[in-house]
Amino acid sequence: MEDSEPQFSDNTTTGMLDSESPAMESNGDALFPDLPVPGQTADWSPDQVAPEPLSNILPEDSDASQEAMGQEQQQNQQMNSSELGSVDKAVEQFHLANAQLFQEQQPPPPPPPPLQPGAESAGSQEMSVEPESAEQDGSEGGTQEPQVTEDAMVIEQPKMEESSIPAEPELPSEFEKLFKGCEENPEDFNAWVYLLQYVEQENVLLAVRKAFDLFFLRYPYCYGYWKKYADIEKKHGNIQVAEEVYRRGLQAIPLSVDLWIHYLTFIKENSDSSDPETEGRIRASYEHAVLAAGTDFRSDRLWESYINWETEQQKLANVTAIYDRILGIPTQMYSQHFQRFKDHVQSNHPKHFLSEEEFVQLRLELSKASLSAMVSDDGESQIAQEELPPGTEDLADPAKRVTEIENMRHKVIEARQELFNHNEHEVSKRWAFEEGIKRPYFHVKALEKTQLNNWKEYLDFEIENGTPERVVVLFERCLIACALYEEFWTKYAKYLDGFSTEGVRHVYNKACTIHLPKKPSTHLLWAAFEEQQGNVEEARRILQALEVAIPGLAIVRLRRVSLERRHGNLEAAEMLLREAMESAKNSTETTFYAVKLARQLVKVQKSLSKAKKVLLEAIEKDQTSPKLYLNLLELEYSGDVSQNEAEILACFDRALKSPMPLESRLLFSQRKVEFLEDFGSDINALVAAYEEQQQLHKESESSKRKAENGSQESDAKRQRTDDGSTAAANTMTDMTANNSAYNYNWYQQQYGGWGQNSWGQYNQYAQYNQYYPPPPT
Repeated sequence: MEDSEPQFSDNTTTGMLDSESPAMESNGDALFPDLPVPGQTADWSPDQVAPEPLSNILPEDSDASQEAMGQEQQQNQQMNSSELGSVDKAVEQFHLANAQLFQEQQPPPPPPPPLQPGAESAGSQEMSVEPESAEQDGSEGGTQEPQVTEDAMVIEQPKMEESSIPAEPELPSEFEKLFKGCEENPEDFNAWVYLLQYVEQENVLLAVRKAFDLFFLRYPYCYGYWKKYADIEKKHGNIQVAEEVYRRGLQAIPLSVDLWIHYLTFIKENSDSSDPETEGRIRASYEHAVLAAGTDFRSDRLWESYINWETEQQKLANVTAIYDRILGIPTQMYSQHFQRFKDHVQSNHPKHFLSEEEFVQLRLELSKASLSAMVSDDGESQIAQEELPPGTEDLADPAKRVTEIENMRHKVIEARQELFNHNEHEVSKRWAFEEGIKRPYFHVKALEKTQLNNWKEYLDFEIENGTPERVVVLFERCLIACALYEEFWTKYAKYLDGFSTEGVRHVYNKACTIHLPKKPSTHLLWAAFEEQQGNVEEARRILQALEVAIPGLAIVRLRRVSLERRHGNLEAAEMLLREAMESAKNSTETTFYAVKLARQLVKVQKSLSKAKKVLLEAIEKDQTSPKLYLNLLELEYSGDVSQNEAEILACFDRALKSPMPLESRLLFSQRKVEFLEDFGSDINALVAAYEEQQQLHKESESSKRKAENGSQESDAKRQRTDDGSTAAANTMTDMTANNSAYNYNWYQQQYGGWGQNSWGQYNQYAQYNQYYPPPPT
């Protein structure tokens, strides 16, 4: 397996415009620390020297730091060989790494007070860029303006005269055109690409901030554009604003190894090497990076950068501590890490790459082992143990010193060999899935079906076999490449459901507000989840926002109605249905909501009169809808049939006199005959109904024969006939669906043979049964 291991390129992308570039392969979203105690990530920030939890990478002259390092190494080994924790703990770490990663201490604003609003706007998600901040780049020629204002107040930074404040009119007209196009159609990714290319070429800082800030509200996973944004701010001399851009990007996509590496390079290039706190700040930044993205399968370059930096600082004990962590994490270059660790051990003195505590402990173990061997060989027990030098001082005897060094190196490698073997086994189980990931970065283009299936199978495997931390890491990786697919967001939320309410809410919020703003299924699931948690107001807000985003969607309006009904707000539910009827775009929608409202009024509010009134008013507006007549009949049938005979017959007559298609009226005529047969009190009414049906049937047969004979009918008439056939078919479906209400399913079985019997004086009805359609199958 080691021979077939693919190799990474050491080249990193410094600026990306093509978001489909393979350089984006390490993108990710939100991950947790690898350390066992979640609170450790919030105790310090990149502006501070890392405290006690990072003692394993502090200078080795402290006993406390050495003791903490040994404890943390033991914890890391235990975490990689046993269960890492529960799902709720994983989610808790998720929020610590994602939400608190950079919130403990934010960098100070730029020195001049007038520049502070601009710096804040550059770091905000609302894109409210102040005009003052747009002037940080000065005039178009880049010249410096005088530093004295009208009141003779001296300002430290130039270019802040009040006459230069109005920057909005200076935006090019082409920018306004491109910007407006992106606002109106944010789903057009190519339009965004053109806009960002344009502002980068024009190099107008206000236009750059306005475009990039709006772009990241829609596409925060495009890590290369965060790098471009920071580079532009840096070109204008806004170092602190550029750092804030990096921080915003890493909060949006903490799994991006490439963005972390660019950020760390930026920190190192813009830090004062003479400042004694610089080393601690850089080390803390590296710790933030590996806590957030270090468990990614493709995070090797980040770990290598950390190791190389500590090597440059000549902190070899810290390098060993880093190797102790990476050797237990399944990554793509796991075998290369172990080989480099062995080279690290073989090329350095143990007292340099081991902590003092571990060095002394290892020396005692080797001394005892040597003494035991001497006792076994000589058969004597009175051999005095050699006096060992204190601390990390070398042995006096050169030969013994060389032997001790070699034995220590062998012991150190042997102790890590078991950890490496276990890690290799974990990598082998995931290797096929990882090779199947061809596009690990975000893009608006659709993924191949094989890619989607690979992600599904990988997630199912990790859920069944992995730890909660690794499952959440994989979900976050998956949702970078599959951010536009509802099924993966839903799967993630279902996995977290029952373990972490906040975790589920976070997943739904990110999916619905950023990546899937117009996908109703996820919004409906989110609203249902909030209602399950008792947060009815939030569920109501979600549904209202969805209806604003996608107006006219019936399922959303009906979900709002059902929400109000479940919580006893019947008036609100009725009002929502009436509003939907009034705002309907066509008669079909009006009919749909009228039927829903009538059913609610009669079934829930127990108001038959109001329901009947709704249907009658709807029939006045749309006299060609069979559904309205059928539901009106159902209302009349719900009462005492013997008492409502007149109302039921009036309803039949209203349908038969309506401008409905002929086929629909024929079906209502047949239903009228059936009613009079079963419940009618007047034989004359039955005979009249049958004659009416016969007449309609003749008309229907005549029109069918003309169609079969190819008679020259006008196109308009043929169209009406086709529409009538379609409406009749729909009516037949509706009638079949309502058979339970009318209780006529048994009619054919009981009276199917009446046509073959003599009816005496009514023998002319011998073929009566031919007009009854067969029972539905």
